[in-house]
Amino acid sequence: MNNDSKSPIADLQRQQLLLRMEYEYEKEEFQRQTETMGVARKVKRGLCWYPAYPGKSYYNSLNQLVIEILRNEDKEIEHAFEFGRPVCFFRQSFDGKVTYMNFTAAVSYADEERMVVVLPGASALADIQAEEQLGVQLYFDETSYRAMFDALEEVLAAKGNRLAELREILLGTAKPGFRELHPVRFPWLNSTQETAVNKVLCARDVAIVHGPPGTGKTTTLVEAIYETLHREPQVLVCAQSNTAVDWISEKLVDRGVPVLRIGNPSRVNDKMLSFTYERRFENHPAYPELWGIRKSIRELNGQLRRKNYSERESLRNRMSRLRDRATELEILINADLFDGARVIASTLVSSSHRLLNGRRFPTLFIDEAAQALEAACWIAIRKADRVVLAGDHCQLPPTIKCIEAIRGGLDHTLMEKVVDRKPDAVSLLKMQYRMHEEIMRFSSEWFYHGELEAAPEIRHRGILDFDDPMSWIDTSELDYHEEFVGESFGRINKQEANLLLEKLEAYILHIGKQRILDERIDFGLISPYKAQVQYLRGKIKGNSFFRPFRSLITVNTVDGFQGQERDVIFISLVRANESGQIGFLNDLRRMNVAITRARMKLVILGEATTLAKHPFYRKLLEFINR
Repeated sequence: MNNDSKSPIADLQRQQLLLRMEYEYEKEEFQRQTETMGVARKVKRGLCWYPAYPGKSYYNSLNQLVIEILRNEDKEIEHAFEFGRPVCFFRQSFDGKVTYMNFTAAVSYADEERMVVVLPGASALADIQAEEQLGVQLYFDETSYRAMFDALEEVLAAKGNRLAELREILLGTAKPGFRELHPVRFPWLNSTQETAVNKVLCARDVAIVHGPPGTGKTTTLVEAIYETLHREPQVLVCAQSNTAVDWISEKLVDRGVPVLRIGNPSRVNDKMLSFTYERRFENHPAYPELWGIRKSIRELNGQLRRKNYSERESLRNRMSRLRDRATELEILINADLFDGARVIASTLVSSSHRLLNGRRFPTLFIDEAAQALEAACWIAIRKADRVVLAGDHCQLPPTIKCIEAIRGGLDHTLMEKVVDRKPDAVSLLKMQYRMHEEIMRFSSEWFYHGELEAAPEIRHRGILDFDDPMSWIDTSELDYHEEFVGESFGRINKQEANLLLEKLEAYILHIGKQRILDERIDFGLISPYKAQVQYLRGKIKGNSFFRPFRSLITVNTVDGFQGQERDVIFISLVRANESGQIGFLNDLRRMNVAITRARMKLVILGEATTLAKHPFYRKLLEFINR
């Protein structure tokens, strides 16, 4: 649905309505899963750890009661637990009956086998520690929705302030303004990257860095942030996911920029942890005194019940003085941390964190803006005077579960709207540094008006002489069939998966086993369907031929490959049916991501008779076979 003719107010009211549909749908879906899906299936889908084991509990540097939760089983299964996500605990009796504990908690930190969970209080801790058959699962994320609804309300109500102006500029007919500045030269950037950075510096209201695959969007954005910091004391940098925030934060830290990361990183190493708010807080010189005061308050609290009235009064007075001092110290530490940081980095939802209450920023940068719901962007925009959006609306869209909400246009992001309505604000990066030009060309013609070009140094990159950079293995004559596995796992086509592994093995032998190991030539196996991905992973694990190459082979969904690249990519499209039904292969943005992950060689497996009923796949097939 096209909202171009609507006023900004009508546009935002429509967003509210569609977001409410998504909220209700997801909540119902969560309740249905909780009631009907067995624990084993939840574990398999990465929504649950069972059995889980309580580790040590302690008060963290932010004075929150936390407990470590460990798992021994199924470490291979990728889980969806990450910072900020709510969880609930349950016990399972020997007859399989599941009983939920009556509190929710939040993940502070998670890796493959351990997570740290913030508890609401001591009684929750006692419940967990008393349990022998403990499980933990993701809970419905009310907090993120609340933050998005609050943001939409505030934007709708804005009058006579900067937020009202930005609403009219981003969604209405008001034109974005630009300053006249002498262009800055960046000899290490290409001309379109340099133009993009200069547009960011000149923008009074909004600028967009549109970065197709392999065009150095992150490099350009880091440069734009770095240059902006020559002119402004501090900026806010956000993205939809923790992973994207980590990525840009790490690049800024490498440039020597002091970053303060609100929330915990998803990829855990000391470098990443060292710029988190929590780690900085506990490394502050005033922290030992604060820690001692908090400890005293907890101890005095424990003594209260055992004292008579006058002793209790005296203890309360003492605790009150200690609390005042603790508050003073917290304010002091926070002021130091925020004053010392040039970049505050967080996810869009975490930009509503109490730590950022009342703070304003001259510029907000949103990376991966095309993957963020519009409402999530407004959470952060409320804190800024101007906004820079970076991403690619021709790649992965936001994750939305309600089909009606998608049909209504909830997946039409703020970045897309601004690209459509304010073309003056957009800079397209045109030089790509990843792919052989043949692999790039189809994507360039279909999605980017043929404007992309391959950098000279990678234009003809390949592994073997006289090898086609792209090939399509058509399974039409082979009588393969897809099977439906379940709504969130989609479909599987085992015969096609087996054929893919045969072709992969043959290609490895063709290149030469030793050469692959010596040169670390890497492979990506992509399928849009989780069931196909899991089947391929299992087959590779059980096949001795692939053992020496396992560290060089990644198998994942399209979404799992976002932002990544490999020398060789195999894609299994799965769909094979008489009626030409291709399900969510209709989402061409996902296919754009899949085909642009390959540096030197792209192999697609799919049944042409099913897929060629769609003009995109027909054109792709013709392009490869020409």
